[in-house]
Parts: sequence; structure tokens; C-alpha cells
Amino acid sequence: MENYTISKPASFYVVGLSYKKADAEIRGKFSLDNEAKEALLLQARNEGIESLIVTSTCNRTEIYGFAQHPFQLIKLMCENSLGTIEEFQKVAYVHKNKEAIGHMFRVGTGLDSQILGDFEIISQIKNSFVASKNHNLVNSHLERLCNAVIQASKRIKNETEISSGATSVSFAAVRYIFNNVEDISNKNILLFGTGKIGRNTCENLVKHTKHEQITLINRTKDKAEKLARKLDVIVKDYANLEAEIQKADVLVVATGAQNPTIDKAILNLKKPLLILDLSVPKNVNENVQELDDVTLIHMDHLSQMTDETLENRKKHVPAAEAIIEEIKDEFISWTKARKFAPTIHALKEKLNTIKEKELTAHRKKFNNFHEEQAEIISNRIIQKITNHFANHLKDDATMVDESIEWIEKIFQIETVKND
Repeated sequence: MENYTISKPASFYVVGLSYKKADAEIRGKFSLDNEAKEALLLQARNEGIESLIVTSTCNRTEIYGFAQHPFQLIKLMCENSLGTIEEFQKVAYVHKNKEAIGHMFRVGTGLDSQILGDFEIISQIKNSFVASKNHNLVNSHLERLCNAVIQASKRIKNETEISSGATSVSFAAVRYIFNNVEDISNKNILLFGTGKIGRNTCENLVKHTKHEQITLINRTKDKAEKLARKLDVIVKDYANLEAEIQKADVLVVATGAQNPTIDKAILNLKKPLLILDLSVPKNVNENVQELDDVTLIHMDHLSQMTDETLENRKKHVPAAEAIIEEIKDEFISWTKARKFAPTIHALKEKLNTIKEKELTAHRKKFNNFHEEQAEIISNRIIQKITNHFANHLKDDATMVDESIEWIEKIFQIETVKND
């Protein structure tokens, strides 16, 4: 891939893909585990990126950061995942500056989630922020933005009912099981994988079924045992996976691996089996559907399920959007003020320099020169002039960068820019 060397100032971008245009297979190719995220952050520093965070969930992979060209961020994503530039271009989005800021607010507050009001993404943003901070990859602009998004998320959660009711992928999985498996109280459920979605699913199952029906298996047994003690369910060794699958009526796969962990070759079935694959990338090979007794449901299908809870949440979107606009406007006002503050400060210094020269000249000309009055009047004039320029720069219709350039050119001033 080519490296872009462009002299123009860096802009704020988000580059990414989500469930809206990318199916589970493509999202799986672009998913980034912790090791890949770490490699991406190191590469970003080596390539001169000043500030960015990267998030990767089952529903989206995104990079928010400063770059001279968005391809710098796209390149980072593709080189640290299994996705290609061509695949990215087909399903991805790129937003710049205000649009990127607006997108981050909608994502972080659950308005862009596959299940409306799902707030799990905000914890991902927090973790991503901490990881980038540890690599000195967070400037003051991105730090302020992340904090603003976290504030909006908290307020929306506390002040609206957009997250009311139990609706998540894990809850949808449990609901699907109850709606589609007859006599569920006498059926065996095997949960393979104890990551976040696996744990949530297990907790939901425990709430609605008998504990002795549920068996946990995880590659790392002590993680399964820790969850089992908390929820009072059975744990079996990973070596017993095939045998336990034969006993199961429902298999929930939430392993979070990069390659399939369930294949038709290990399914020596003696009765029908419902498989729910809650992993991205998919952890159940599509070839299991070649077996007559297997029904395979992926999380995309579960996420499309709508009910009264989701319909009720939609009523609270306007209130959530109003909170976002309030906090976003505060953030944008801060960025504008921060951008032009050095120019206003330099302008004030320049006017003070002019003032001092004029006062010195007048002291020599007039014996009865009134020093105190001249100082008060000239200072008030300088303040009024700088206020006029500041109000102009604050105006939403103002092209701030262009105006700053003209002010600096007219008054022949140089300013030190904030990061």
C-alpha cells in the first residue's frame, strides 16, 4: 500500500463499517482482537498519527482519529485485519470533522446500535480510549470528545427510557429458544464459550430455566468454573465437547474465536439440535446446515427481532437526540473557541503594542497628557475590537479557519496552534 505524505493540517475522521451494510462474514474479516488493536496502535505511532482510538465489536469496527487523509486510517484497519481495501470500499463509511463527531455521539449513546438503546458500546469506547491513552495517542480534542460522548450516554441512560426493558442479543437468544423449542423445561442447553455475550446469555438462561439443564464448556476451564459458581450451573471439560453436544437440544456458541469452533464433522447427532451462533466472526461453520437435524441461527437474525420493548424505545429517541445536540454544541463551541483563542490573544497583544507606541508618541507631544484616561479609553477600545472578532469567529456561519487566516494576515500576527 502507498503511504500518503500530505502537508495540509490533519482533520478528524471516522472510518469504519457496521451491521448496516456489512454482513457478519465481512464484519468478521475486519474484526480486531486485543492483539490486533495493540499492533494497530503501535503502527499508528510509527506512521506519525497523532491521535486515534479503535473500537471493534460484533456489530462494527471503527477508527476515530486525526489524519491528513482518511486512507491513512483505512490502511491501518486493513493491514491489521483480514479485510481488504476493496471489501472495505463496498460496505464502509468515512465521515469528517462535524459529521465524524456527530457519528461518534450516535454510536456511543446507543442510537446507532443494532438493537436501539444498547449501551454496551460505550464501555468499548472507554476501553479504547484508555488503550490509546497508554500509547500517548490521545490529544486534548479527542479526550474532550470521548468525555462528552460518555457524558451524553450517561445522561440519556438516566434521563430517558431508551434503554428500558430487557433487549440485547443475549436476551433475544433466550427469547428465540423459548419461542421455538417445545417443552424447553425438559431440554438440555449447552453453552460453549464464556465471553461477555456468553456470560450474559447464561445469566438470562438461568433466570428463565432450571439450573441443572445448563452445561458450560470453555477452552479455559477455570473461566467456566468461575461463572458456574456464580450461577450454579454444570461445567464440563473442553475434551467432552462432542459428547455434550450429542446430549444437547440447544447449543449456544459464543466463543469469540477468529475461526469456526463448531463444524459438522464433530456433530454425531442422535436428535435434532438448535444452534445459536452469537459470535463475530461466525464461530459455527455453515456446513452444519447440511445435516438434516440441525437448525442454525446467527446473531444477525436475532438482532432483527422486534417487539414491544424496541417499539417503546423509539418513542424516546427525540429526547435522546436533544441531549446529544446540547452536549455536542457545547463541545463544538469549545473546539471553536480553542481554535481561535490563540489568534484573539495574539490580536490583543498586537493592538496593545500599537497602543503603547501611540501613547508614547502622545506623551512626548502633549505636556498635559492624561495618562490614566488614555489608558482606560484605549483598553476599552481594544476590548471592544477583540470582542467583535471573537463573536464573528463564534458564529455558526463563520468559516473559522479562513477568518483566522485573514486576521493573522491583516494584523501580521503569528500564533501557536493548540494540538
